[in-house]
Amino acid sequence: MQSPPVRRLRSSVAALTAVALGSAGLFTAAVVGSATPASAAGVPTLSPLSVSGRGATVPFKEQEAEYAATNGSVIGPDRLYGHLPSEASGRQAVTLNSVGQYVEFTLSAPANSIDFRYSLPDTADGKGRDASMDLLVNGSKLKSVDVTSKYSWYYGGYPFNNNPGDTNPHHFYDETRTLFGSTYPAGTKIRLQVSSTAQSPSFTIDLADFEQVGAPIAKPAGALDVVADFGADPTGATDSTAKFQSAVNAGQAQGKTVFIPQGTFTLYDHVVVDGVTLAGAGPWYSVLGGRDPNNRQKAAGIYGKYVGQGGPSQNVNLKDFAIIGDIRERVDEDQVNAVGGAMSNSTLDNLWLQHTKVGAWMDGPMDRFTIKNSRILDQTADGVNFHTGVTNSTVTNTFVRNTGDDGLASWPERVPNVNDSFTHNTVVLPILANNIVTYGGKDFTISDNVMSDTISNGGGLHIANRYPGVNSGSGTAVAGTITAARNTLIRTGNSDFNWQFGVGAIWFDGLNEPIAGATINITDTDILDSSYEAVQTIDGSSSGINFTNVNIDGAGTYAIQAQANANMKFTNVKAKNIAQAATPIHNCVGSGFVIVDGGGNSGWNNGTTCSGNWPAPQWTYGGQPSTGGGTSSPSPSPSPSTPTTPPASPSPSPTTPTTPPACNPGTGNLAQGKPATATSTNQTYTAANAVDGNAASYWESANNAFPQSITVDLCAVTAVSSVTAKLPTGWETRTETLAVQGSTDGVSFGNLSGAAGYTFNPATGNSVTIGFAQANTRYVRVTVTGNTGWPAAQLSELEVRATGGPTGTPTTTPPTTTPPTTPPANTNLLAGKSLTATSTVDVYGANKANDGDANSYWESAANAFPQSLTADLGASTAVGRLVLKLPPATAWATRTETLSVLASTDGTNWTTVKASAGYTFNPATGNTVTVSVPGTTARYLKLSFTGNTGWAAAQLSEFEAYTS
Repeated sequence: MQSPPVRRLRSSVAALTAVALGSAGLFTAAVVGSATPASAAGVPTLSPLSVSGRGATVPFKEQEAEYAATNGSVIGPDRLYGHLPSEASGRQAVTLNSVGQYVEFTLSAPANSIDFRYSLPDTADGKGRDASMDLLVNGSKLKSVDVTSKYSWYYGGYPFNNNPGDTNPHHFYDETRTLFGSTYPAGTKIRLQVSSTAQSPSFTIDLADFEQVGAPIAKPAGALDVVADFGADPTGATDSTAKFQSAVNAGQAQGKTVFIPQGTFTLYDHVVVDGVTLAGAGPWYSVLGGRDPNNRQKAAGIYGKYVGQGGPSQNVNLKDFAIIGDIRERVDEDQVNAVGGAMSNSTLDNLWLQHTKVGAWMDGPMDRFTIKNSRILDQTADGVNFHTGVTNSTVTNTFVRNTGDDGLASWPERVPNVNDSFTHNTVVLPILANNIVTYGGKDFTISDNVMSDTISNGGGLHIANRYPGVNSGSGTAVAGTITAARNTLIRTGNSDFNWQFGVGAIWFDGLNEPIAGATINITDTDILDSSYEAVQTIDGSSSGINFTNVNIDGAGTYAIQAQANANMKFTNVKAKNIAQAATPIHNCVGSGFVIVDGGGNSGWNNGTTCSGNWPAPQWTYGGQPSTGGGTSSPSPSPSPSTPTTPPASPSPSPTTPTTPPACNPGTGNLAQGKPATATSTNQTYTAANAVDGNAASYWESANNAFPQSITVDLCAVTAVSSVTAKLPTGWETRTETLAVQGSTDGVSFGNLSGAAGYTFNPATGNSVTIGFAQANTRYVRVTVTGNTGWPAAQLSELEVRATGGPTGTPTTTPPTTTPPTTPPANTNLLAGKSLTATSTVDVYGANKANDGDANSYWESAANAFPQSLTADLGASTAVGRLVLKLPPATAWATRTETLSVLASTDGTNWTTVKASAGYTFNPATGNTVTVSVPGTTARYLKLSFTGNTGWAAAQLSEFEAYTS
């Protein structure tokens, strides 16, 4: 659904350059050479379609590309937002970037069709590219299949745009389908192969769904025919909107079914239905689509009558056809959904809804509406949204994939939604927000579903008093009994790029008002391999929550993350494989968070922390449901394709996930293969590329957002004395300004080598070595503050060694004189000094504004101005200017904070040295402002904030003071 106003703009999100868009990306990949066909090397993961008894019963057999036969490159697994594999099913895919590269699947059951999910790079202008792939059967070409990037690649902040020059690239994948023309038996080899890279430099394949599509459904006896009786054009060459409208009007008047025969029909506007059955020959045969070429706010859709315009429509039945639209952007005001309006006592059955804004956005009041046995794919916003006064309605046995917002949502904005249900659905890969959510709602049932692979800013299951109009005064808040039973959540929850911390697989939010007075029962549920915490509370208190017979197996951070008061009861809740196993509960709200122990619990109740820092998630790709299920199955050996030699059979994947190798210190290059993180990354150029031993791959940070850093964990405290930094050998000469820091705990870093310019020259291998006095450290960080060759930090290899000296000469000569004993004028007088604040929120304490890290920050309580931040210099000191910072990432959009500066010698009596004024922080200039305070001598400095145009609180990432 539409996102609320952005809360806290916190993250550094990768920019995507036109150069990267137009070329084949470099991925963290297991490369299988093109000379010898082989199998992919994917990490076994649990498939959302393998959970017995839960989720939708689908008519297809799904196979993952990473387990198929291929001579391409496996990318992933990776869950970091903005990385190509993070949006793939199971967080892995296969990239093909040269002619003849392929992915080949072996049919496990007879099939006459394929629907495959893929990604092509965007174009520099953001308009997308068209290309084609060859489809081979048992080594012989059957046909070419068209693919496109025109329905993928979005950028910027909500509601997003198609400008590659903006930040935050996402929504990388699309899917396409084709019939084979005949049925092939089990064991047949189906190959997707690159025939040319002229139209696209690379093709990334995620998965393929193989289906035995039945014969076209015949026209029912006595039905009206939109073609034979009303002249609709089955070729799609002309607009058939008026013909369809005439047909459904006649169907209603005569009490007859309206039949859509085989064909592709163009509609430039909605067809409004009431009291009629509109039926097709099947969703593979009867296809509606189109968009008005002159008014892009009009597009194909089947709508009921709105309340206030004669609605809701009654007794509508839509079945056995597809709506595959042409929506390439998200404009929330445009009614370009596949199905919309209001319909009571109505049913949608066996529909295929793709490439529209929302599959079905239903505006009530309306009653007894059902969606069943359908597929909703590749939407720019929600899959389904029950919006305002939708009662006694359901979505069941429906498969939802790749929505641009919530998969299935209920939002009673003005009128209560009561007694609705989402049951037996499979909801995978929502790009934004949640798999399934009820914002408010009374007596709601969410049961027997499978939710997997949440991408960003949401969880698997969300129950909340959030969004406009959700409140108890209107009767729209969470109320009655909310039943969430027998659900399975796999790899759900993820990082919120605004909040910059993880969102739980199941999370509760009382933003508008506390969740109180309702009974919320979470029972017989599997929460598996969660990306961050398994359970979360935030924003406002929640109560009446009961977890019973819950299996938590795998969490990237915590079992429970309490960021708001709550009262819950846990009975037979068992947790294991929690990354923060010693302290599986993160609780910074104290005694306001209460869990009543109902007995039979284990694994989550043995330790609590409030660390003030969010740990990096640890992902194992494990987790098994208590009800059974297994990993996706690999395909057997690839078929020969003349004139290549038949390849060997790949080894089958294990039935349980493998355990990652232990992190050992090692010798030689101590950084190679070790865990690496960065303040930001650009597209697929991740930190891992800098420690993979391959100088041709590289890490690149977000553009125009210095400083940036990369940190490698050596896995143990080790004596080190040099760092070697490399760029790809063919790159042109450039100078990067680098500093090296070390830490034993990953929190407190000290300088090993100060900032200096180092020149990378291809004549000398594009390699520089920075030597320093031997130091014992576990974490080595290189901070980059400039690059003459590109407006971002770039490193292809970061090597750390126990011995070595400087072979690359800094272009900035180090000082040769003895350092002065008194601080020079450019020393930050507040470095290491004490800071206090009138208030803080969550883990964003005052110390964050004085830790030397511009990406961490202090934030005050919201809606409670004035707020202040006070620094103690330790003694009266002459101060001439202040430097104030916010995180430099472009995700922290321009804002103005109104503040004044006060000074004191005793901490009690204050003098205003700078009157209140507005200071604009702009990411284009580093989100930094300077405030002159000449002639000031003080021990204490206070910043008093009275306004912030970007958020309803005071915010500051660094508070610095200088003598001049």
